[in-house]
Amino acid sequence: MTPDVILFLILAVVAIASALGMLLSKNAVYSALYLILNLATIAVFYLLLGAPFIAMVQVTVYAGAIMVLFLFVIMLLGAEQLRRARTLGWQQPVAVVLAVVLVAEATYIIFTKTSSLPDIEAAEAGFGSPQAIGELLFNQYLLPFEITSVLLLVAMIGAIVMTRDGKKKE
Repeated sequence: MTPDVILFLILAVVAIASALGMLLSKNAVYSALYLILNLATIAVFYLLLGAPFIAMVQVTVYAGAIMVLFLFVIMLLGAEQLRRARTLGWQQPVAVVLAVVLVAEATYIIFTKTSSLPDIEAAEAGFGSPQAIGELLFNQYLLPFEITSVLLLVAMIGAIVMTRDGKKKE
């Protein structure tokens, strides 16, 4: 086994364990922290695939900004402890059957190795680099990029207007 495969297997175990921890945790803060760990693991997967820019965006945007927002909302609402939702009697057996089917299908695909997918070719040098993404954004996708920036600016201004105090201060 190569070091890349060993690192992949370790990261896969961490990703699965953190996903299960996120789903099974009764505390919303712990669930959010498990989600941060899962998102960081995905960023390392991106690094293994040779996409450092996407890995840094993953860490910055999702594990950083979005998760801080999630934790802020959880703390603001005081919803740290999750309540047990009423479930229908048929949901749990169906979920178990579907999980068994998924595991059986994955095992079959892994061990038979019969795939109709074409062989994966190596990416060009510089593919996915910040320079290549920037050139693509500002050349081919300039109009959607500018429209998105204007929409984000309008959303920011709207959030400021909605949250400011209604009384004018003298």
